[in-house]
Amino acid sequence: MLELTNADWSLGGRPSVRGKNGMVAAAHPLAANAGAEMLRRGGNAFDAVAATAAALNVVEPFMSGLAGAGAATFLTAATGAVGCIDFIPPAPAGLKPAGMNGAAAMTGPLASCTPGNLAGWYGLQNRYGKLSFADALQPAIRLASDGYPVSKFFIAETIDQIGRIRDPEWRRVFQPQRGWRPGDVLKLPDLAGTLENIAEQGIGYLYGGELGARLARHMAEAGGVIALGELEAVQPVIETPIAAAYRDRLIHVPPPPAESFQFLLALRILDAFDIGSLGLLGAPHLDLVFRAIRIAAGLRIKHNRCTPQVAEALLADITAQVARAGDGVPVVGLTEKWSGDADFAADAPKENTTSMSVADAEGNMICLTQSLGSPYGSGVMVPGTGVVLNNFLNWSDLDPASPNALQPGQRMAMCLAPSISTRNGAGILALGTPGSYGILQTQVQAMVGHVDFGLDLQDAIDLPRARLWDGRQIYLERRVSHPVCVELSARGHEVALLPEFSWRTGGMQAVARDPDSGALTGAADSRRDGAAVPA
Repeated sequence: MLELTNADWSLGGRPSVRGKNGMVAAAHPLAANAGAEMLRRGGNAFDAVAATAAALNVVEPFMSGLAGAGAATFLTAATGAVGCIDFIPPAPAGLKPAGMNGAAAMTGPLASCTPGNLAGWYGLQNRYGKLSFADALQPAIRLASDGYPVSKFFIAETIDQIGRIRDPEWRRVFQPQRGWRPGDVLKLPDLAGTLENIAEQGIGYLYGGELGARLARHMAEAGGVIALGELEAVQPVIETPIAAAYRDRLIHVPPPPAESFQFLLALRILDAFDIGSLGLLGAPHLDLVFRAIRIAAGLRIKHNRCTPQVAEALLADITAQVARAGDGVPVVGLTEKWSGDADFAADAPKENTTSMSVADAEGNMICLTQSLGSPYGSGVMVPGTGVVLNNFLNWSDLDPASPNALQPGQRMAMCLAPSISTRNGAGILALGTPGSYGILQTQVQAMVGHVDFGLDLQDAIDLPRARLWDGRQIYLERRVSHPVCVELSARGHEVALLPEFSWRTGGMQAVARDPDSGALTGAADSRRDGAAVPA
């Protein structure tokens, strides 16, 4: 009988996509193709990521938009250096957290942080790209003007907001009660006009120009606190990433106040164990990974808003955490915030983000994760512009009793974790996902599948995943066998089953590069509308 190794294990689903001239993996095929178009025109990965992000504003409007915020980790081939760019503006100066409840942070004019995405797209492309920023916006303009066929995911996300979003402009544009069917064409002429004006006038059209004035005026009329001066002050921050070794690679993510160091902490704990010997998707494998994730989450909550130096010190000394992960005693603790009030059903809207990974033939690699927060963000749409404002404050800790409570004008601690892995200084993997605090969990699970069990990139992304919640709760995709679920319960986990492929466990996109041949491998998540497109 033929005996299969871990590397032979396959879900039997779609294969990874391979090429040499460039690769874009994104949450929608039309957006991935927009990025690949830039590569075919002679642009590089930085041109491609801007085009992809802008196109997602059109074809994934419930997750993406120029008035959202995000971060990216990137490797420049010319220098071999890895850097980060944070385009999550500080909390509005007029923020009054003590007077906000969960509903105000979820929906309406008080829920938004200052738009940062447009500045982030431009900051990357203008600094490192080959084409013009106007070139990078053209695919998005065409998609918005000509229209595109909607998917089941678009329909579900739009219909689900009927009860939450009452904004008349949003309802006029997205027609949630129209009775959408897959294949119906959505045109966004107002957004096309806004993008055309940005292409002609530059990003100053938002950050101090006509669009910014309209946005600030609408916020003032609606009771929001984003002023024109805050738009004028937006400036993405170029930073040095923090990094940690895992097996044969060094994994780089944004530094604090980003919360991505939790991802690295979990991997550092797991690096002390021979996970590959435990058996793929068996209870010993899953139990150990879940324990490491929960331990790392506790450290992140305890040290939230720490300095990069403190995060690096935590990563350097994990002796106690390794012992705890291996002691067999159930790990019970928080996974989301200090307040410990997370709820799987109530917090579903926080899982809505998007991530993209791009590499070119020159060796540039980028992973960018951006969001509007909840589906369609705050639900506030600036009339006549096609611009939906984010609700990033919904992700923040606003509890005045919390040591991590957000203050007016303070940089925001967010759980985005776009990652670049290097080996011997060469870029080998760009990997990121949406999913709120699940980001810091599911990226660990996919990395273990890819690195420790030798799974091809697509299989590692399609591997059954779990979303951990406060206490002992674990929501697990039901492709894990029943006996394994029973054993996990016996080991102290409260297991609830999700569908076979659940969008609640992320929407991961990744591109790998063979440093010897330059061959590229792209993989996109089957849980959403993801696609990998070669140049």
